[in-house]
Amino acid sequence: MGTPCHFALFELQPSFRLDLEQLAARYRELARGVHPDRFADASEREQRLALEQSASLNEAYQTLKSPPKRARYLLALNGGELPLEVTVHDPEFLLQQMQWREELEDLQDSADLAGVAAFKRRLKTAQDELNESFAACWDDAAQREQAERLMRRMQFLDKLTYEVRQLEERLDD
Repeated sequence: MGTPCHFALFELQPSFRLDLEQLAARYRELARGVHPDRFADASEREQRLALEQSASLNEAYQTLKSPPKRARYLLALNGGELPLEVTVHDPEFLLQQMQWREELEDLQDSADLAGVAAFKRRLKTAQDELNESFAACWDDAAQREQAERLMRRMQFLDKLTYEVRQLEERLDD
């Protein structure tokens, strides 16, 4: 018996569409149950177990909370191992990536905060569309390749969003 599936831990059916507020509430409830303070007077073994449970709970929550990680996890559950880095046979998206990167560099050079905010909104829209597309096809074996491609696009946009946030912070200083 390996570690329970992340979804089972939260008593959820494996699905891409999740109620994140419900997930967060369930996480807080479960986290209280395995909090190290509750095991201060317990045996060393019990303390270690609580710590392990707390760590797996945390990992499960971080995975399910993030759409790209959740997508990757669902695909792994569904069809075993996923190659970590695949040069995406996705020329259209590669082009899009290059355009986004150039645009971000221009925004950085011109320190254009309003431009950065607009860029961030466009990224959010692109992420929402990817999430919808992924939700529609992840559990269909015939669309596995498309689902993997969407998941990789999600990972890229997630990284880009992080870079945009960092740029915002630097420009705000």
